[in-house]
Amino acid sequence: MNSKLKDYLILFGVAGVVIVLDQWTKSLVRANIEFGSQWLPDWLSWLSPYARFVNWHNSGAAFGMFQNGNLVFTVLAFIVIAAIIYYYPQVESEDWTLKLAMGLQLAGATGNLIDRLMFGKVTDFLSVGTFPVFNVADSSITIGVIVLLIGVWYKEQQEKKNAAKLSSDSDQSIVNNEQSNISGEQS
Repeated sequence: MNSKLKDYLILFGVAGVVIVLDQWTKSLVRANIEFGSQWLPDWLSWLSPYARFVNWHNSGAAFGMFQNGNLVFTVLAFIVIAAIIYYYPQVESEDWTLKLAMGLQLAGATGNLIDRLMFGKVTDFLSVGTFPVFNVADSSITIGVIVLLIGVWYKEQQEKKNAAKLSSDSDQSIVNNEQSNISGEQS
């Protein structure tokens, strides 16, 4: 199988699973919870002050930021999606954290774009404490950023470790050369 095709299958596989989950949960909320209302199963009622399902709309960015920017965020989503699809095959095959992060970002951007195109706004339904209401797509974007940051941090740690080892090996080589030169001068 062509490696580019395999790369895209992984990207679209990760994104596809998250998009389906996002759209399914949003449709459940739209069908079962009246707009502006909240719901929590009886057996989870103890969570009510801290977490609940609500039916809320968002015309801005993730977590309710920049309201009434639907057109801007629609265009931005198309740009982000195109950039991810274009740059994805250029990522090193060993950099799985970046590939996973890009898949999650693609899923989040696409999930919310579908809502914007179909309904003119994004359905949000997860309410935790006083944090803004969000959805699976928003979570996917956030988790994608976290995975990206962890991946970059890990890669930097590996590079520092390799540089320190290389420096140590180089220092040892210099010491060995100096000892060899001293031994040669003593002969």
